[in-house]
Amino acid sequence: MLGTAALPHVLMRFYTVPTAKEARRSVVWAIWLIGIFYVFTLVLGYGAAALIGADAIKAAPGGANSAAPMLAFELGGPLLLGIISAVAFATILAVVAGLTITAATSFAHDIYGSVIKKGNPAPGAEVKVARRTVLVIGLLAIVGGIAANGQNVAFLVALAFAIAASANLPTIVYSLFWKRFTTRGALWSMYGGLASAIILIVFSPVVSGAPVNEATGLSTSMIQGVDFHFWPMSNPGIVSIPLAFLLGWLGTITDRKREDARKQSEMEVRSLTGIGAEGAVSH
Repeated sequence: MLGTAALPHVLMRFYTVPTAKEARRSVVWAIWLIGIFYVFTLVLGYGAAALIGADAIKAAPGGANSAAPMLAFELGGPLLLGIISAVAFATILAVVAGLTITAATSFAHDIYGSVIKKGNPAPGAEVKVARRTVLVIGLLAIVGGIAANGQNVAFLVALAFAIAASANLPTIVYSLFWKRFTTRGALWSMYGGLASAIILIVFSPVVSGAPVNEATGLSTSMIQGVDFHFWPMSNPGIVSIPLAFLLGWLGTITDRKREDARKQSEMEVRSLTGIGAEGAVSH
């Protein structure tokens, strides 16, 4: 739940609509659709286990990831399997393309243009940086996908949710409901939450040190034959999310600079009611 609230799939709804009213409506639709999808995953998983059997699913290529395709073949034969495969491919393509473009443009504009070039990049420079960033992200994604070969896709998604909740959620909540929240608190929360989540994942059984499966003779860790983990849990959220909230609070109370109270009050009214946001967007 916390990870979903901080994912780009929900956050982008605030920036692709013309008014605050439409933004709220878009977010509500997105949350309902995502929630229904998550319920369907449970139905598909239990349905596959009941109709096909857990042992048959584990023995299939891809293991647990084959549950949905095998269920589609069991219920509708090659036709339904083809439809499900096409939908899955289109969904993956859309998500990867959207996230890649978002990451590349964010880095080119926010990091390169605003931070490195101090708001004065050369004409066309941000576009060039965005193109190169797409290549880097693509290569990193390919390497990460190869390293995660054989992992349960649903489990990897849970890790992505934990990272999103650790890096984004505290800043969103504090920005909306805490008038004293400052930029320093936001930076501490985002950097601290992101770093703690990634570090705990790297030094967890997900990457190394997981027990060996007696049937396959292999460990479920991404890196086989080594063990450098010290964090016993596979998901970092129980530590990284509260830590991000704590860092946001600590960074704010130790910051001598105080944000304009009137500005914070105006943002709170706009975020909760939409009053005044339509004019600002139009302007």
